[in-house]
Amino acid sequence: MSPQPVAETIDAFHRGRFHLVQPHGRGHRAGMDAMLLASLVMQDGAFRVADLGAGAGAAGFAVASRLPDAEVVLVERSPDMAEFARKSLALAENAPFSSRIAVLETRRAEYEDWLSRRNEFMKQAEGQLIEIYKKMAPDAAAPQLEETNVILAAAIIMKLPPRQSSLILTEMQPDKAAKVAAIMSSAGDSTTSKDPS
Repeated sequence: MSPQPVAETIDAFHRGRFHLVQPHGRGHRAGMDAMLLASLVMQDGAFRVADLGAGAGAAGFAVASRLPDAEVVLVERSPDMAEFARKSLALAENAPFSSRIAVLETRRAEYEDWLSRRNEFMKQAEGQLIEIYKKMAPDAAAPQLEETNVILAAAIIMKLPPRQSSLILTEMQPDKAAKVAAIMSSAGDSTTSKDPS
C-alpha cells in the first residue's frame, strides 16, 4: 500500500504579492495572525529577520515581498512544514524575492558538514594536546592546567597515564586538584548530573 499524497493548496496573500503552498485538511494554515506579525516589521535598508516556528513561511514571505532589502530565514522544526515552505519558494510567483529567503533545513547540510569537520579537528587536536602533556614534566604541566577550564583540565589528566596524572595533581594547588579530582571521579558515575562541575 503506497502512502497517500498530502493534500495541499496554493493560496495568494497580499493581493497576489506572494503565494504559499499549505497543507489542506491537516497541519497549520496561515491566516491573519501571520500577516499582522509581518506588518510590524519596519526597517529601512538591508536587514535580516528570522521567522521562528515559520510553518509554511507566511510571515517571512510577507516581509520579503513587502521590504525589498529584507533577508529572511524561515526556522521550522517540522520537516513537513519546512517542505511546504520550500515548495512555496519554488513557485514562479515568488521568484522576485525567493533568493532572499532561506529555509533553515537548507542550511542544515552546511551546519552538519561544519560540525563534522569541527569534531574531526577536535579529535586530532585533543590527541595532540594529550601527547604534549604526556611529554611535560608534572611541575610544568600543573600550573598550566590550573589556568585551564577545570573540566578540560580533568579531561586531559584522565587521558594521561595514572602515574603522571597523580604527579600532576600533587603539583597543583590543593583547591584546584580537589575540583579536578571530583570531576574525574564523577565522570564514570552514571548518577551524576550532565554538568560535572
